[in-house]
Amino acid sequence: MNNIVKIQLAVFALVSSAFTNIYLPQPVLPILQSEFQITPVQASLSVSLVILGIVLSNLFFGYLSDRYSIKPIIVCGGLFVAVGGGICSLTLNYNILISARLLQGLFIPALTTSLAAWLARTLPAKRLSVVMGSYVSATIMGGLGGRLLGGWVHPPLHWRDAFVTASILILVTTLMAVFVLPPDEKKEIASVKGSNGKETYFSLLKRKELLLIYACGAGSFLIFSPVFNYLPYRLSHPPFDFATETITMVYLVYVFGIFLGPISGKLSSRFGGGVMLLASSTLLGVSLLLLLQPYIVAVVIGLLGVCVGFFTTHTVAVVLLNRKLSCSHGKANALYVLFYYTGGWLGITGAGFAYEYADWKGVVMFLAAFLIIPVSAGLFERRAETIAK
Repeated sequence: MNNIVKIQLAVFALVSSAFTNIYLPQPVLPILQSEFQITPVQASLSVSLVILGIVLSNLFFGYLSDRYSIKPIIVCGGLFVAVGGGICSLTLNYNILISARLLQGLFIPALTTSLAAWLARTLPAKRLSVVMGSYVSATIMGGLGGRLLGGWVHPPLHWRDAFVTASILILVTTLMAVFVLPPDEKKEIASVKGSNGKETYFSLLKRKELLLIYACGAGSFLIFSPVFNYLPYRLSHPPFDFATETITMVYLVYVFGIFLGPISGKLSSRFGGGVMLLASSTLLGVSLLLLLQPYIVAVVIGLLGVCVGFFTTHTVAVVLLNRKLSCSHGKANALYVLFYYTGGWLGITGAGFAYEYADWKGVVMFLAAFLIIPVSAGLFERRAETIAK
């Protein structure tokens, strides 16, 4: 096995385990609501506060990843994420639980944003699209793994054990990454330092083509994350009345996303990012309409469409972003993740109030209003590509 393959496997394992921790409680939100005697909005904090933590610390880790060796950053992130999971598994106080979840969110960018920046500045340009697609696939694998771990691998009432398993997983994959990833060369770190004067966070935000990509990531995740966050409430109530284990199995539609990452990267290179963004946005809109239907077949097809549409949008946006960069990859990717998770946090929080006000229909209509964001990004990118030809 050559070094590149070993690196890709180590990165895939670490990113997957990091994302496992983000979504672990999602299938058992109704159980948390009952056990801690809280509202649906309060229960959703066990997910949304992780995302808020990512938003708050992401720029900081993007800054660090452009200046320092990646290994100490990874070790620090892995330890704190594992400690947070351990606290969640032991506490009987919900306020402590969500505080520990916030702690996990604050250090997850050390394992994700820093790695994305390292890949972008280390890999040859011709491999970047496919590898970034694989990176996105790792986030998908982790999202699926966390949901299965919390609601199926461990019985739902044993959700505390799922946190222990996730903490062990993050420690193992952190050690793997430390041993497998090559040391940062001094000349590489120095060259990155030298580029900091050229691109600041503010200068990156002033670039319209990048700002639209950031907005596209935020808008797509805003649409996607609430669908699966409030899915347990939708399927546990009439006309479905499914058990938690059955609901968790529906999350298997995520499997399609694992393969879509690299494929979307290749299609973006062939047909152009603008075409791909417009196609995926259209699919998202049709799929949201299917989610309103009172038939499980329509819901599953709708969920598949939401997954395909979102994963394609996300992968294409990441690929487009890194193609437009010549330096400061850490800062640029940190900004993308900042926008991305801000969208997810706003989506879950806003959809929670929409759910309380108008049930599942309110959630879907709330999300559909934000389709204008990826559509606008697709139109702009398509026009830019046409002019470039």
